[in-house]
Amino acid sequence: MRKTIMSIELEGLKPFKKGKVRDVFESGDKLLFVASDRISAFDVVMPNGIPDKGKVLTQISIFWFEFTKDIIKNHLIASDIDEIVGYDEKIGAYKDILEKRSMLVEKSQPLPVECVVRGYLAGSGWREYQEKQSICGIELPPGLKESDKLPEPIFTPSTKAETGHDESITKDETIDLIGDKLFGFVSSKSIEIYKKADDFARSKGIIIADTKFEFGKKADEIILIDEVLTPDSSRFWPLNEYKAGRPQRSYDKQFTRDYLDSLDWDKVSPGPVLPDEIVNKTREKYLSILSLITGKTL
Repeated sequence: MRKTIMSIELEGLKPFKKGKVRDVFESGDKLLFVASDRISAFDVVMPNGIPDKGKVLTQISIFWFEFTKDIIKNHLIASDIDEIVGYDEKIGAYKDILEKRSMLVEKSQPLPVECVVRGYLAGSGWREYQEKQSICGIELPPGLKESDKLPEPIFTPSTKAETGHDESITKDETIDLIGDKLFGFVSSKSIEIYKKADDFARSKGIIIADTKFEFGKKADEIILIDEVLTPDSSRFWPLNEYKAGRPQRSYDKQFTRDYLDSLDWDKVSPGPVLPDEIVNKTREKYLSILSLITGKTL
């Protein structure tokens, strides 16, 4: 049985924040991001995880941070475990746990919005379009079908809820939160990153249907933070199977969501234990996207 890392405790390092998947620790004036193998759906963390998931998320983020640094600076300082230990020797005692699932990053003040970019009509965007023919106040052409490619990628931000669901917000509501100048900056950068990444992904046989980014403020500079274009933050579709008018097979955790949707579960904690078949197939999807995007394996 493959080992699954669900809980991370590092003696000597002060916990900074615990998310659904990542545990963050203070390391001097920097932060240590550690991705566990936990998997969440409908804002509920499942009782069992996906082996190696944290490693996949981290390695994919590292790839995209490098790929997009010509567009915007990011928070990544080091990802090689020996280099990380060089910054903080206390981390050395946990090399076996942390290898390939950790990033040493700059501290920043996260902006209070999720920066979502949609290139295709899917998920909550499709549901909102059916009701309003718009997403986040952005009018779209009539007659679009599920999974249709949009005329141009659109920026559809949402709130960052500490508990419960993120809520989509309009341009004006976003400007109320972060100001007009910052809205213009993060919306343009988000779409620029998305376009470059989607062009690259298509060359590897993948469509990036939508994704979300996070930005942080460090001194007077806005930088890209958190994770980037992973199967947890994005919707990845096989290009050779794409056909508008229906849901698409995916390389992301939508597979797990679809399984959970088939159950008689009220989508509140605790979540059901995932069967071995679902765990193994989900792991295969994560490993596939890692190989397709980065050309590497674990």
